[in-house]
Amino acid sequence: MENKKILLEKHKDIARIDQDIKRTHGWYVRVRYLGKTYSKFFSDRKCGGRYSSLLAALAWRDKTEIKLGKQRTNKHIVTISNSKTGVVGVRHNTKLNRYEVSWVTAFGKQGKTSVSINKHGNARAFAMACNIRKEKETERLADG
Repeated sequence: MENKKILLEKHKDIARIDQDIKRTHGWYVRVRYLGKTYSKFFSDRKCGGRYSSLLAALAWRDKTEIKLGKQRTNKHIVTISNSKTGVVGVRHNTKLNRYEVSWVTAFGKQGKTSVSINKHGNARAFAMACNIRKEKETERLADG
């Protein structure tokens, strides 16, 4: 019964592949971290069945994340920033002269705030914005 439960659960970064035409059956693991992707396929035939290949895939994913220094969580984590600040969730709004901070709450809602450069100075405002983002991401990941 436990085997069936694990097989039916969704597992982050692991996908089931069943291609009868190519006789390909197994689990495909893809770990993304800091802009790089690490992947491996676990064949049912080579691992001794569907359940065994899933256990091997889970173990490889967890071991790879530890090796890379990626935090183990089933929640989505963004590690590459698209803003010029280089910090995920922190952007510089030059028109309003402030740093804007955004995050996703543990409930999946968008959160945002800003820190004034006029009030705090550029270096301090940036540091404050980065700290807010870090706190909010820590809160989200701690809630599950």
